[in-house]
This record gives sequence, C-alpha cells and structure tokens, in this order.
Amino acid sequence: MADNNFPLWKTFWSIFVGYWNSEKKWEARGLLAIVIILNFAMVYLLVRFNTWQKEFFGMFEIANYDKFWPYIAEFAIIAFIFIFIAAHALYLQEMLRLRWRIWLTNRYLNKWMHNQSYYRLQVLGSDTDNPDQRISEDVGSFARLTLELLIGFLRKLTSLVAFSIILWNLSGVLTFNIGSHTVTIHGYMFWACLLYSIVGTWLAHVVGNKLIQLKYDQQKHEANFRFSMMRVRENSESIAFYGGEQMELVGFGEYFGKCVKNYLKLMQRHKLLSFYTNSYDQTAVIMPILMAAPRLFSGGFQIGQFMQLIHAFGYVKDALSFFVSSYGTIASLAAVIRRLGLFTQHMEETHAVSSGVQTDEAEKGLFRTQNLQVQLPDGRTLVENCSVELKSGDRLLVTGASGCGKSTFLRTISGIWPFGSGTVSLSHNEMTLFLPQRPYLPLGTLRRATYYPLEADTCDARLHEVLHLVQMEKLIDRLDDIDDWSRILSLGEQQRIAFARVLLVKPQWVFLDEATSALDEQREMDMYTLLHKELPTTGIVSIGHRSTLFSLHDRELHLAGGTWSLRNLSTVPVV
Repeated sequence: MADNNFPLWKTFWSIFVGYWNSEKKWEARGLLAIVIILNFAMVYLLVRFNTWQKEFFGMFEIANYDKFWPYIAEFAIIAFIFIFIAAHALYLQEMLRLRWRIWLTNRYLNKWMHNQSYYRLQVLGSDTDNPDQRISEDVGSFARLTLELLIGFLRKLTSLVAFSIILWNLSGVLTFNIGSHTVTIHGYMFWACLLYSIVGTWLAHVVGNKLIQLKYDQQKHEANFRFSMMRVRENSESIAFYGGEQMELVGFGEYFGKCVKNYLKLMQRHKLLSFYTNSYDQTAVIMPILMAAPRLFSGGFQIGQFMQLIHAFGYVKDALSFFVSSYGTIASLAAVIRRLGLFTQHMEETHAVSSGVQTDEAEKGLFRTQNLQVQLPDGRTLVENCSVELKSGDRLLVTGASGCGKSTFLRTISGIWPFGSGTVSLSHNEMTLFLPQRPYLPLGTLRRATYYPLEADTCDARLHEVLHLVQMEKLIDRLDDIDDWSRILSLGEQQRIAFARVLLVKPQWVFLDEATSALDEQREMDMYTLLHKELPTTGIVSIGHRSTLFSLHDRELHLAGGTWSLRNLSTVPVV
C-alpha cells in the first residue's frame, strides 16, 4: 500500500470506535466524561486566575496594599484546587488509557490467534514485521497518544472560547485610514492572534510532515534490530557450534546501522521543527506586548488590564496553536495508526483466504482423504488426487524425497495449509494431535509443557508414570520449575516429552512429522512400541526417512513429484 494513499483517518476511526461501542462502553464513556469535566474545571480556574492577575496588578497601580495578603490567600486557594484537580484528572486519564489498552490488546490478540492468523501471515508471505511489537507496544501507544490529543484538544477548545471573549473585550477597536477610507476592526488582537496561528500551523505542517514516515521507519528498524538479537538467543547453541559470532555481529551492524541512519534523519527533522516552534513561541511572547503597549502608554489601559490582556492573548494563541505544539505527538500517532492498520489489513487478508480442502464428518474410527490435492502458494502441485482410508489402530508411514511435500501433506490434513482441494473426513468427536519435528514447549512449568495443549492436571500419579514410560523420570522432581524448557532439554529429550504428551492427551489420531528424528533407533522403536501398547486403537500417520520405521507401520504412502502410491508393509523386514 502506498504511503501517500494510506487511509489514516479511516484506519484511525476503525481502531478508535471499537472500545467506545463495546461491552465496556458505559464504563469508558463515564470515565472519559469525568476526565473532561475535570479539565473544564481546570480551564475555569485558569480564567479565574486571569481575573486575579488583573485585580492583583491593579492593586499596585492604585497603591491599595491592604489587599496584598488577601490576594495572596486567594491565589493559594486557586492554586491548591487546580493542583488537586490536575492530579486526579491525570490519574483518571491514565486509568482510562490502561483500560483501553487492555481492551485493544485482547482484541488484537484474539484476531492474531483467530483462524491461525499468526501462522498464515508467514505462509502467505505477508510483509507484516514483528506483530509482537505491534500488539505489545503500538496498541498501548495508540491509546496513550489518542487520549493525550483528545483531552488536550478539548481543553484548548474550552480555553479558546473562554479567553477569546476576554481578549475580544480588552482589545477594543482599532481604527486607521487607508487613503480616504476609515477602517475599523473590532477585537483586532483576536484577529491578529487567529491569523498568526493559521500561518504558523501551515508552516508547522510544511516543516514537520516528514516526521510521520521517519517515525514509522524508526519503529520498524528498532524492532528488526531487537528481533535479530532475539534470534541469536533462540539459536545460541547452533551459532556457537558454527562459530558464527562474527557473522552475527555483521548482521547486528546492518540492522543497527539502519536504526542510526534513520535516527539521524529524525534528529535533523526534529531540529528544524524545534527551531521553528521555538521561534513561533518566542515571537508570540513579544507580539501582544508590542500591539498593546501604545494604548498602555496613552493611558488607554491600566496595568492590571494590560497584564490580563497579555495572558489572555497567550492562552488564545496556545489554543489556536494546538496543532503546532502537538505536531510531534500527531506524527507519532500517525505512524502507530499505519502500523496497526497494515497489521489489521494483513490479518483480514489471511481470514479471507479460504482453503479448497473440505472437511467432512466420518464414521467413528475412520479417517479418509478423497482426491486430496496439495499445492504451494505459487500454484505448483505437490500431491495430486490422493485418496487414503485408515481405521482405528492403523499405522501409515508417509515417505518420499526431501521437498516432495510430506510435511505440507500433514499441514493440509490438519487444516492449517490453505492451498489445495479435496476432502478430509474425520469424526468431529475424535481428537487429533500433531507432533512436529521440533516440539513446542511453552514457557512456564514442565508440567504445563508436558500437558500442552490441555490444561495441566494436578494429579501426579499418571504424569509420573508417563515420564517413566518415555524414560524421562529424571525430570519428575522438576515438574513445577518455571523455565525455558526448549533451551534446557535436548531435541531428543523434547521429542520424548512430546510422546509423553500423546500418552496424556490420548488422541484417537496422531500425526508425527519426523517426530523421532533426534532419537537413536532403539529409543525410536521404544516410543512407537509404547504408543502401540498404551494406545492400541489410536491411528498413527508418520513421516520419516529411516528404514527402521517400516517395521513399525502397516502401510506406506510414497510421494514423488506430484504422484503417490500406497502399499502394504506386512512383508517388509526390519532392517
């Protein structure tokens, strides 16, 4: 999607509106209303303080010093109430931001998990980078920046209304001649402030508009740099064996170099924007003084009115210059919206991709594929019109050369691979379990990792028995230890934990994708024998290359260049 054509407002609204119309809407709207009311109260106190300035400085002009301490006491009361309200307004705003972030985070997590989008984003070759960052950081940034701008805008709007009246009344009338014509301008300082702010806002956009893309790119480069280091942590042993430290440093340098290069551009753009905004603010300090000084010198103003006018001009200028002062925040929000919008768009694209493979209800204890065709995303066919039927307890071995589509065949059966056609029939009441070559062990306790994807059972007797059966009894004393078990256990040990998982889950059908590749032949034999003994009615579909697997299965499905063949293995000897 081209940057210039990205629908920022439409994307912003689609993200924004959900929470305020959700099941939490009344809670959210009520909290927002309280925050807005508190901010209105703060503006009222600022108006009262502006009036206090007029009276306080007017006291010096008429030398009525008896009122000095009463005015100081009044100021203390105004200041105390303002501080009290400001603190609570900030606290409630942060509470609202937190609740909004929780709701948005859960929404994006559910979208990411729904229909296996987390997997399909990779399968479809999406350019969505670092979805974890988009959920963990960008969602929170969206809630924070949006509330800052929304509350800030409403406060400035209220200030604009309140102080514009004061500025208009104090400005009086400016009269001057142009040739033979007399020109009269009522509230001339208000119009001067409005014109100054409009021109200033336009120039701020000219100077700072490139910040949006630069901030988007910076987030992307920082996330890629962090991900490159995370990859080293995940693959530390392999890198150490290869001695690939120098190459990793080269990779780090490339990613970090992009961060630095883009940040230098950000610095330049921030410098230009800072130069402009500071010039704009400093000019606005002296501008009302120069405009009002002649009337003060001629006696048209009292000193108190003069001070009130100067401060009213400042508040109106600040309100009208909201876009100028908030440009950096707006640029950050625009970058966040673009990242979340593209993330949402890519997830919706994955949801729109429907598989041509139909799932059908089969009789209990029966698994069948009919005219199953497996393809790659580019349309190439790996398996064509494959029809296989298995009954409970059958054991099928899938063989073929590397890259022929064995693993993709299993992915298609499981329903996670969207490219293909045909029918897969299985009873919906029967549970299936797929074991990849590298088992997934979630973070947490070993008990949780062993029972995954089920909730961990607190009964230890069966778990201890299963760990003994898979020859992993050494871990019994560490069942409730919390650690990264995929780092602690070797691949062979992880594969035995996966077999323990099968015994605990007791599926009716189990699919193994080279699930014993890291085991020696004897342990491989032990694991399959264990499945046959403990789960005699469970159907098994295995992918493997070892000849020893032939004696452990009933039939062989051989895949080769899109074709397939099926044969009985009852006469195949053990090698």
